[in-house]
Amino acid sequence: MNAPPTGTIRVPASAGVAPVRSRVRALGSSMAGSVVRTPELTIGALGVLVTAAFAWVPSLWYDEAATVTSAQRTWSQLWAELQSVDAVHGLYYSLMHVWFWLVGYTPFTLRFPSALAIGVAAGLVVALGRRLGGRRLGITAGLVFLALPRVQWAGSEGRPYATITTLAVCLTLVGLTAVRRSRSGRSLHWWVAYGALALVAVTFNVYLSLAVAAHAVTLLWTMAVRRLEVRRASVHRTSVLPGAPLVTGGALLRWAVAAGIAAVAVSPVVVEIASQSKQVSWIAGIGDRTGDQVFATAWFGSVGLYAAVAWTLMVFGVAAVLVEAHRRSPSVRALVRAQAVRVAVPLVVLPTAALVLATAMGKHLYSPKYATLSLPFVALLTALALTFVRPKALLAGAVAVVLVLSVPTAVAVKEPLAKQGSTWARAASIITAERSANRVDADEGVVFGSVYGHPGTTADIIRVSYPSAFTGMTDLGVRKVGAEAGVLWNQTGDLASTIPNRLDDIDTVWFVGGTVKARDIEPETASVLAAHGFTTKAHWTTGTVVITEFVRR
Repeated sequence: MNAPPTGTIRVPASAGVAPVRSRVRALGSSMAGSVVRTPELTIGALGVLVTAAFAWVPSLWYDEAATVTSAQRTWSQLWAELQSVDAVHGLYYSLMHVWFWLVGYTPFTLRFPSALAIGVAAGLVVALGRRLGGRRLGITAGLVFLALPRVQWAGSEGRPYATITTLAVCLTLVGLTAVRRSRSGRSLHWWVAYGALALVAVTFNVYLSLAVAAHAVTLLWTMAVRRLEVRRASVHRTSVLPGAPLVTGGALLRWAVAAGIAAVAVSPVVVEIASQSKQVSWIAGIGDRTGDQVFATAWFGSVGLYAAVAWTLMVFGVAAVLVEAHRRSPSVRALVRAQAVRVAVPLVVLPTAALVLATAMGKHLYSPKYATLSLPFVALLTALALTFVRPKALLAGAVAVVLVLSVPTAVAVKEPLAKQGSTWARAASIITAERSANRVDADEGVVFGSVYGHPGTTADIIRVSYPSAFTGMTDLGVRKVGAEAGVLWNQTGDLASTIPNRLDDIDTVWFVGGTVKARDIEPETASVLAAHGFTTKAHWTTGTVVITEFVRR
């Protein structure tokens, strides 16, 4: 039998390796083109995507639970709360109240507004960088901003810090536009916008008043440099006469009027916030940790290597730019980039310096998380140094290194225990799983002990964060409901009277409390329940949370 004829199979050219490589290159070129054409939108969208991804994974913690309980109260209850506590976050809670009304509460919907704020801030950082140094500086600054470890943290935190960065950079952009328009005499509406935005920003977070003050430093610094240039030109006849001033006395006056009106308008809010200063009594004074907090924690998430590299780049960038600008005949590019330094440095230095100084004088105000308003300008100064790298391919490589250095932090902030080691989600999962194994018609109650690290707060905070795990349970120990009393958290009463009065037909009771640093009321709970025919069925410890299930004998 003859073998069947064989031949060759021709592979179409379109299926070859070269066309595949061409498509990959075309895709890369398309993505790069989109970044170049619309960098604000592209980098902003990237910021939302990166910070929102897996934001639901970390367990909630104490501060985030304060957002949840406040934002889910009625308007009258929220107003009553703000009269006694958390007035500093009043506007943020109000916005989150509306947000939860629209989409409902889950850990993801709690944190998504922060991711969105980081995306907007990243786009604005790009716009600010382009305004102060061109497209290359803008794109580099936007990417560096997203890479900062503290930005990754803020974007996945159900608190106002991400929005604070957005307001800081937005206020700066509006101020720059107002100053520029002042030179043409058509700036009134921009100064009105600046004053209105300053009012909103300081109402949102009182520390943003430091950004307004930093803008004054920028204006005065720019005017001082102008005077020095004019004096130098008059002394050295060979020097080139400086052009039109970037900042005039009229612009400074308009800033003063806009800022002054905003200050008067916001003063009632500031007075109310000041009356609640006991809220920050937990902030420590100046100590051994302060230096490390300023150097590494505030902007770089306690990542020492990242902090060392970033500080080196910032110092180099500022020095190199100012040296370029003070040459005998500086280029236009050098002069523009020098203005970027005069804008960014006060916004990096002044807020932290003011808060540390106040803390040293006995008013404990400095905490690393309160320095987040400086993050966009840290990114801008870092990008100034990176843009000295030539050619573009090496600059891209340098930015890639910065992004790679940020990967471990970006992953760490999305881990289950990322929020102060909180295990509340695990505790809720344990209760949910155990309840599903019990009788469907079981009547259940719960007693909340103190939560770890906050002896005045009950573990009802876990129910607030993960309500589905406690659906249908009767609170056997609560004496005062926080929402009704105008305070943040519920308060437990005398268990010897509250538990028996509410047991009725309940046949399963859960105790949820904290470990070492909590006020331990579990023995009292067990004693009262034992007197009414209950015995311990199971006990769990997960992190700093303890759970005990009691059932009738």
